[in-house]
Amino acid sequence: MTLAELAERLHATLHGDGSIVITAVRGLEDAGPSELTFVANPKYSALARSTRAAAILVAPDFPDLDIPTLRLDNPYLAFAQALAFFYQPPAYAAGIHPTAVIDPSASLGPGAHVGAYAVLAANVHIGANATILPHVVLYRDVTIGDHFFAHAHAVVREGCQLGDHVTLENGAIVGADGFGFAKDEFGRWHKIPQSGPVLIGSHVDIQANACIDRATVGNTLINDGAKIDNLVQIGHGSRIGKNTLVCAQAGLAGSSTVGDNAILAGQAGVAGHCSLGDGVILTAQSGVSHDVPAGRMLSGSPAFDNRAWLRAVAAFQRLPDLVRRLASIERKLASAEQSSTTAHQEETPHAAS
Repeated sequence: MTLAELAERLHATLHGDGSIVITAVRGLEDAGPSELTFVANPKYSALARSTRAAAILVAPDFPDLDIPTLRLDNPYLAFAQALAFFYQPPAYAAGIHPTAVIDPSASLGPGAHVGAYAVLAANVHIGANATILPHVVLYRDVTIGDHFFAHAHAVVREGCQLGDHVTLENGAIVGADGFGFAKDEFGRWHKIPQSGPVLIGSHVDIQANACIDRATVGNTLINDGAKIDNLVQIGHGSRIGKNTLVCAQAGLAGSSTVGDNAILAGQAGVAGHCSLGDGVILTAQSGVSHDVPAGRMLSGSPAFDNRAWLRAVAAFQRLPDLVRRLASIERKLASAEQSSTTAHQEETPHAAS
């Protein structure tokens, strides 16, 4: 594909030779003479000047470069779109593997691919163009929309409902029992039935080994466009808003709520029954045990305002020096006080005589 053709498909403004043939898309430092790359952050402008790439995707106001550029408002999104032009994931032909186990009451829309040893239990209903890879298990009464894609060993438990264009990566578990136990007078824990299903909207991606628990009562809800990363734990009865990102190893305790367009970075944690408003950002390893208003960015554990946290971290790194300085000041004050006391004691008899 020529650079001019690529610019047209991406709706980008081309600066430079449009006849260059692009064969692949690669990162800034690794791209070669026939490959396209991108720069989304101006701090990488030095690398942009030294790259071996044939052309670069940049923002309209990015400084001029010696190599061709494709200029547009969102270079990172354009990079993802360009990557899709050159890389196509494996395609799976429609059909059902003979080892798959499908209950007679289950239904599959047209174009379905069902892999080896997959299991579809009673009253499972799936829309058109599903791809269900080996060892996927869908419990009874599961309902799923069109363009469902489940990688090997994904599981959807009983009664859960998924919308259109939902992707489950390997080992994702939707609807496992929430962690609910009640203690009796003898100190023994008794399991609380987890009766409520997980409801998942459309265009939701759930990455490998993420766990979304079913609710004790009511339901657990993942709204349209949410993206759940690897090893994430969503506790029973929680709510995740539209287009919210929950990144790797983050965890939400039961009945927590996260608004739309929020970001929970890696290993962030939210205590039970907390509510985070729209657009909230928790930076990596932040821990929240209180409600957070919309639009706030928090850091630390316990989490507080990100700007205050940055100042606190800077101060924390200076603590050893501050302690030494304080100790030195205390010694000087003690010495001065001792000298003053001694002088006073020496002057007192003279005054009395």
